[in-house]
Amino acid sequence: MALRALIFDFDGLILDTESPMREAWLETFADHGLAVSEEQWASLLGASADPPEAYELLEKHLDSAIDRPSIHDRVMARELELLESEDVLPGVRELIGAAQAAGLRLAVASSSERAWVRTLLSQHNLIDFFDTIVCAEDVAQTKPSPDLFLKALENLGVSASEAIVFEDSEHGISAAKSADIFCVAVPNKVTQCLPFDDANLIAKTIAEYSLQQYAEHAAPAQ
Repeated sequence: MALRALIFDFDGLILDTESPMREAWLETFADHGLAVSEEQWASLLGASADPPEAYELLEKHLDSAIDRPSIHDRVMARELELLESEDVLPGVRELIGAAQAAGLRLAVASSSERAWVRTLLSQHNLIDFFDTIVCAEDVAQTKPSPDLFLKALENLGVSASEAIVFEDSEHGISAAKSADIFCVAVPNKVTQCLPFDDANLIAKTIAEYSLQQYAEHAAPAQ
């Protein structure tokens, strides 16, 4: 079957929100005497924009409950401050443009909340390119459940064999594979330490391959 749609994760794939989040959390951890490895932090990503495991790590380290709302507000304020210097990641605009020129349908499927995703897409003038944006509020379970991708397929009116997913987290790749969609892993600065063994293809950046090359890689699996 011919390629008809591309489905993008958002955080760390379209915009590097994950480096600011990591820095904000690592600063908070350090203030409490906690060190977390790159691999451990990266393994938490993809299921939520506000990973509960981060709070649990801090509580386990302190052996006591913490004021989670206060920690959340502190981390978010710092993350937003750092995010001001981030731009759309390499190759994203070009691939979107090529996909539109080819008549493909486009979706975002993100475990983050709708307001977060739509606000940042709007700020970077990308929101109007997508035919559907599926977020945490739209499904019963976020990644690694396949629900977000299945909902995106439904909204786009395409089958799993007619789409390619672009992901930067292991949770996201697991979700795409569970939905039986060809999945391209695009590691970012935070997740590049992970192996991504289950991805169908690994790209250093989205810009590494053209739309035609992505389609050719996916064709044997479709």
